[in-house]
Amino acid sequence: MSLNQALLAEFDNEMKNTRKTLERVPEDKFSWKPHTKSMELGRLSTHIAELPGWIQDTFQKDSFDLSSPGGQGHQPPQIATRRQLLELFDRNVASGRAALAAAKDEQFQQPWSLLRAGETIFTLPRGAVLRSMVLNHVIHHRAQLGVYLRLNDVPVPAIYGPSADESNF
Repeated sequence: MSLNQALLAEFDNEMKNTRKTLERVPEDKFSWKPHTKSMELGRLSTHIAELPGWIQDTFQKDSFDLSSPGGQGHQPPQIATRRQLLELFDRNVASGRAALAAAKDEQFQQPWSLLRAGETIFTLPRGAVLRSMVLNHVIHHRAQLGVYLRLNDVPVPAIYGPSADESNF
């Protein structure tokens, strides 16, 4: 079995669970955050919705620069509604899945670099970037979003087992 085929089922499952969580984001709480150092709920949700699209850059480019030298850093899309959030997520899942499905085994070992203003932050094999900077990154922030939901009395979905709100796992 090819590496991409081995990962597609995991990708699909994680994206299904992520969408289930994003579907619960309350529109009237986009500016809410649990602490002054925390991201706002809307920004966190938008970041999660963007992450699956990073797979395309991982397999189609040799690097990504967070902010080009002398330039402006990454500007996230401005999302005002849950519908826009889910549309962004669905587009990025589709493009990410297509890029993963098209990836060849040899690409998983090729180096990929994350840069900031032309300076290398890290270089890893594309397979490690897929796992750490996309899949694990989504899972990390999805869990963070679950805490945000709980603190706002929004039912938290069952993900890997029942939650306090859903026992029908």
